[in-house]
Amino acid sequence: MSAVTFNEGGQFEGGRVRRGGGGRGVAVAGGGIGALLITLVVVFLGGGNLDLEQILGNTGASDTSVGEGQEQFVEDCTAQQANTDRECRLSGTAQSLDAFWEEVLPQQAGVQYQIPGVVSFQGSVNTACGGATSATGPFYCPPDQTVYMDVAFFDDLRDRFGSTGGPLAEEYVIAHEFGHHIEQLVGVMDSADRTGTGPESDSVRIELMADCLAGMWVADASTRPDPDTGVPFLEPITDAQLRDALSAAAAVGDDRIQEATTGEVHPEGFTHGTSEQRVRWFSIGYNGGTMQDCNAMDAPTL
Repeated sequence: MSAVTFNEGGQFEGGRVRRGGGGRGVAVAGGGIGALLITLVVVFLGGGNLDLEQILGNTGASDTSVGEGQEQFVEDCTAQQANTDRECRLSGTAQSLDAFWEEVLPQQAGVQYQIPGVVSFQGSVNTACGGATSATGPFYCPPDQTVYMDVAFFDDLRDRFGSTGGPLAEEYVIAHEFGHHIEQLVGVMDSADRTGTGPESDSVRIELMADCLAGMWVADASTRPDPDTGVPFLEPITDAQLRDALSAAAAVGDDRIQEATTGEVHPEGFTHGTSEQRVRWFSIGYNGGTMQDCNAMDAPTL
């Protein structure tokens, strides 16, 4: 694991990330690591328009939306705080992604960027896609155009799924979820058949495209200046830091999760792509890829 740092002198305004959710430990139906793995296969790194209540069953998730006038947000953070505090890192990463896509999306797709919501929750949360718990993993909900994340998941990514961990691995996950928002803005989410499974399914193509879009951002973040401070968001990416991000992508491949949970690999059940595919599509974006290069929906081979 290698630490990646926001550049000294960076400063991130509060208010970008809303806090929501109750106490930790709210169980999904079935409970335990089995339920975690099952839901991750379906919704991890981008649940699309899935009905989370249908997937998770009766979770017992409470309505954690905060009343009017009572909303709480992640406050101002310095770069130093973003290097040590996960919610500050989430806020800084979201603002870096905003700066990137505000320029790149109109240039490469002719579509105006709309800032997505970002919610950091604990335990359970209500969304326009239904109720969810921390066991669901990070996800993007198209109806409310919001990324939902319990930052404690990053411990599971390392400890349960074998990623090497590290800040850039966490930022890759955030960037992947923003990738689903970009897919929503350009119409991919609405045009795709997200109910199918299998190695050539639209479900897999959507996930690989989001990996590629995340790679585009990672390649840019150490050179793009924060419009508020003039300081580039991230320090230059090292080989060790890049390996952390690739390790996270590989850790959540369909083949790896299936083999870990059942001892077998069943391609007909793929929804997110193999470990090798996820690494390769991230690398396409990272190595100078454009949105056209990242268009896995029309790719003849994955």
